[in-house]
Amino acid sequence: MSLLLRKEIEKAKKSLLILGGAVEHQLNLSVQSLLDRDDKLARRVIENDSQIDKLEVDLEEECLKILALYQPVAMDLRYIISIIKINSDLERIGDLAVNIAERAEFLSGHVRVKTPFDFTSMADKVKAMLNKSLNAFVDMKVPLACEVLEIEEQVDELNREVYRIAVDEMKKAVPEPESFLQMISVSRYCERIADHCTNIAEDVIYMAEGKIVRHKTDGFMPPGK
Repeated sequence: MSLLLRKEIEKAKKSLLILGGAVEHQLNLSVQSLLDRDDKLARRVIENDSQIDKLEVDLEEECLKILALYQPVAMDLRYIISIIKINSDLERIGDLAVNIAERAEFLSGHVRVKTPFDFTSMADKVKAMLNKSLNAFVDMKVPLACEVLEIEEQVDELNREVYRIAVDEMKKAVPEPESFLQMISVSRYCERIADHCTNIAEDVIYMAEGKIVRHKTDGFMPPGK
């Protein structure tokens, strides 16, 4: 039974990594479609979302089967529960990548509006968070997961800055106000992706150390702090 359980857990892990790779690819493409105003690339991201949804559903069914057939306990139970949660977060990141692609598709048909904020830095940080959170999961590296938590604070600040600038700009006569608002939405989507990456990192810490750090009330201190 133990050997069979181990094989099933490894299979679920591989399925999660396949999903993670697909979501990471979607995010990269969506950001590129926005920066390039590439409607064809944006459409590709939107059409690929059904594949992400299928991978998410299949993995959830795998995990539920493991829980029903093998009734894992202790570390194995934590691991499966965390995979289920990470699976959900990855699917949501995929949805948000589609949202960004939809904004890119809209903007591709309009004159490029010069905005006072640059999304490149925010997008780079969000992509780094997703990559680091997945690598932390693969190797069960708590320090790497903690790096993700630290980057989230930077993304939050960038999002707040976008809104501060947006409030000031909207008081003026903004050309193409709808395009301007679409770009503000992208900032919010990036911030939400960062939240989901943080969830993944927190689940890695839970898997590795059995500590729930979501609300940071248990005295958890990142290594080196």
